[in-house]
Amino acid sequence: MARVRSGAVTKARHKKVLKEAKGYFGSKHRLYKTAKEQLMHSGQYAFRDRRQKKRDFRKLWITRINAACRLNDISYSRFIEGLTKAGVEVNRKMLSEIAINDPKAFAELVKVAKDGKAGKIKPATEVTGNEVTIGGAKKATAKKETTKKETAKKEVKKETKKVEKKEEKVDYSKMTVAELKEVAAKKKISVTGMKKAEIIEALSK
Repeated sequence: MARVRSGAVTKARHKKVLKEAKGYFGSKHRLYKTAKEQLMHSGQYAFRDRRQKKRDFRKLWITRINAACRLNDISYSRFIEGLTKAGVEVNRKMLSEIAINDPKAFAELVKVAKDGKAGKIKPATEVTGNEVTIGGAKKATAKKETTKKETAKKEVKKETKKVEKKEEKVDYSKMTVAELKEVAAKKKISVTGMKKAEIIEALSK
């Protein structure tokens, strides 16, 4: 057998790792062993910090919004509470951008939040009973979905009861042995070696 040499494959693997480690400090981009170890750590840090980055940005947006809120004589928590009560859905990234680039628009949002917290502004759509309030105006709606579901359940129950009654009225004495065996197979009742009368007794139980 010919001797198999793996030098080319090993060299290619080493080159791939060293290429990924390009720019690392000292021997971490020169020596294969240290470069591979550093790449493993780098992958773990990258996985962790992709998630940490989202948290850091959210903290930054909240800090910016809070600073803008303090200039308008309101705290961050009361501002967000007022917006939710007023039915305004703007994410924190957009709120921070408005606070930086358009202070006047942010001041208007603060007014909306204050009115919403005081109960002067209600959400755009509120469902109460059989009516929907849209911007303060009430409109009658059709029947509730719950009533439709209840009627559908009642119909299904009636149908199942009818089917059960039909099954109860079946007269097995008029059926042949072959037909009785088919019914027994559907009901998963073993009737091997039984006579007709015995099969009828087993089915009627």
